Amino acid sequence: MRLFPLILAAGALAMPGAEHAQARTVVEASAPESLAVTVYRDPNRDRAMRLNWLNGFALISETRTVTLPPGESRIRFDGVTESMVAVSAIVTGLPGGTIEKNRNADILSPAALVNGSLGNQVTITRTNPATGAETSERAIVRTRADGGLVLQTGAGYEAVRCAGIPERLTFDEVPTGLSPNPVYTVDTRSESGGTYTVTLTYLASGFDWSAHYVATFAKAGQERKRRLNLTAWLTLANGNGQSFPDAELMAVAGKLEIKSNYRNLGTPPRGEPLRLTCFPIGSTSAGTRYPPPPPPPPAPAAMMEDAIVVTGRRVMAQEMAYAPAAVMKAVEEALGDLKLYRVPEPVTVAAKAQKQVAFLALDAVEGSLIHRASCLPGMAGQEALADVVLRSMNEEEFGLGRALPAGGVTVFEPSAYGPLLIAEDKMEDRAVGQEVEIAIASSSQVKAVCEAGRGVVLGETDVHDGNWHELAASITNDGAETVEAEIIIANPAQWEVRKTSRKTAMQNGMKVIRVTVPAGETRSLRWQVRNPARAKAE
Repeated sequence: MRLFPLILAAGALAMPGAEHAQARTVVEASAPESLAVTVYRDPNRDRAMRLNWLNGFALISETRTVTLPPGESRIRFDGVTESMVAVSAIVTGLPGGTIEKNRNADILSPAALVNGSLGNQVTITRTNPATGAETSERAIVRTRADGGLVLQTGAGYEAVRCAGIPERLTFDEVPTGLSPNPVYTVDTRSESGGTYTVTLTYLASGFDWSAHYVATFAKAGQERKRRLNLTAWLTLANGNGQSFPDAELMAVAGKLEIKSNYRNLGTPPRGEPLRLTCFPIGSTSAGTRYPPPPPPPPAPAAMMEDAIVVTGRRVMAQEMAYAPAAVMKAVEEALGDLKLYRVPEPVTVAAKAQKQVAFLALDAVEGSLIHRASCLPGMAGQEALADVVLRSMNEEEFGLGRALPAGGVTVFEPSAYGPLLIAEDKMEDRAVGQEVEIAIASSSQVKAVCEAGRGVVLGETDVHDGNWHELAASITNDGAETVEAEIIIANPAQWEVRKTSRKTAMQNGMKVIRVTVPAGETRSLRWQVRNPARAKAE
């Protein structure tokens, strides 16, 4: 008997809170009034970007307006990025802060529309194949969308699209909570209500960017000192289904220590298709016939190819060697140890597309052509054409002095028929003050022959035995110009070197000998090496 009043009291205490939660007003935030997209590249990408597999990420910042009633309300941010990392989202500008934040897992789709209409009435319209006449009637949805869709009509129960005639369903309204776009909600509280400008900031996966350099020699020739024009482009990719119109666009260069897998954290909301199944047509004696499946829908235009939109104007391949004055150029800014490239004008980052923006245009870069060959221990008796590399320093003295993000390099040389492609290479990140190298091609006129020195008999002497062995090389220049040659002779982590006929230097972690070879002449080099690990063991 005494329990009854206690239960009533407990219920009385619980009911106002429940009513209060149910009475929370839903408020729609305005469309973004300003957008900022900062793209961070994939540090592990070793190939060209693919829109369906972008492993970089972006920091998205949206400014919107909300009008809040007094008390608690739920704000809906409609149209956020499908790959939004919800746990990273921050909302600023709310008078009462946030109570709870949620990412809607379901979006408007055929299956969600059916599931949300379970038990409710819809209109089914059938078309007579013989006459083309349409008839409509009301029906009640009796099953979910995970199997055959069954409706109840005045004639009984029937499965949709199993009668072999054209049918379509018309829904009276969209079920509550469904949106054609991804939605992010925030619960908040405002004592007096009012209109506020809020900023939603979050991380999203499915973005990336890359750099590409176009180098064009000022004139043709094989002189040791060369001058070239250097143009650089940023290509930013958005693999999401949402566009960002008139956005402030930025790209961050440098390597970040990434601890999280943003692709897994930014799982897109589910949009399940409607799967209709029917009982097989036919009989057990005649065999079973299944109706042919409908043809797949055509791929959207944005998915069929990677559209590249060039800011300013479209640039043909041969025109990329020069940065047109009309094309806007991203401006470099310092961001701690990183570099940020900011596009000076608002641009549209289209869904499933790429955007290309110039960020560098230098017309007086100076470099030197180096003919490089290897004569490492164990290569005695081998000969090869020397590789040609263009080397410069990333300093203003040489026409550079800019942070150079990693990217591909395309090299052109002028001719009577226009610029000719002579080389393609890749370049790592280069900070100001670092050396810059671009591989050009193998020379047809400079040859290096690796030789055995005194005490080394090819095929009989083991240069790894821990003793000192003499090696040699000869470099022949059959060209009409004097060349600078560089012979790689040893990895200092594995070999000791002494008694070199010329002074040695370190280049890219390897010990080298540099020599000038006039046209039509040959230069000889000698040095000694030994394996220190074997020497200590003995």
